[in-house]
Amino acid sequence: MGQVPAARRALAVLRLLAASAGPLPASAIARSLELPRSSTYHLLTAMAEDGFVAYVPEERRWGLGVAAFEIGSAYLRHGPLERLARPLLRRLVDRVGEIAQLGVLHGAETLYLLKEQPPRHATLVTDVGVRMPAQLTASGRSMLAFLPAAQVRALFPGPFVDRTGQGPASLRELRRVLAEDARRGWSSEDGHITEGLASIAACSFDHTGHPTAAITVTFRRESRPQETWPALAAAVRTTAAALTTRLGGHPPPAR
Repeated sequence: MGQVPAARRALAVLRLLAASAGPLPASAIARSLELPRSSTYHLLTAMAEDGFVAYVPEERRWGLGVAAFEIGSAYLRHGPLERLARPLLRRLVDRVGEIAQLGVLHGAETLYLLKEQPPRHATLVTDVGVRMPAQLTASGRSMLAFLPAAQVRALFPGPFVDRTGQGPASLRELRRVLAEDARRGWSSEDGHITEGLASIAACSFDHTGHPTAAITVTFRRESRPQETWPALAAAVRTTAAALTTRLGGHPPPAR
């Protein structure tokens, strides 16, 4: 147990470097993690010996090493997010009788990782592996709603993509929509991706309260009057909360 604090400091270094845009000086690492400089140098040297960090002498900075990349690659091979979400999606489909999907943010786009649907149900344009403009999808907006305003601004620097003539057409309009989505805890889109189809989504969070994925239900607009959407959203939110629990996460503090 005596090694636990050191292990936590090493993990904190990895998280810091992973969140950084590039390598960092040891002094910046020590300052960010509130560690003594001498301890930081010893920690970085030990981590470098095992390949988890690498020193860039020309820049006098430290970055992630090959071993960290190998860990990340193994995570992708194991597909834990999909494995944790699949049974939840299946139960949601059984409950509401509509198509359910798992999506994540990929820059300014929504990337769909999983899809479950009832038997003999019509397929969707948003299939597994498909990317869609995040500001037009319910899943994308459910995650954007919990990102810092500066990050949202950086993701949408130019003209907004349009598919059906609907959806936010400017950063100001998007911010207004996201504020409302964050307040009620779920997002919706009505014909923004495909005319005649609507979607409701809710976000799942990781251990830092960061939006990690979104659970979405898509249905024919004519089959569900808008006054029934809050009840459907409650089922989606319950599923998203269950995924948050499985990820060991928690929602962010109320704004």
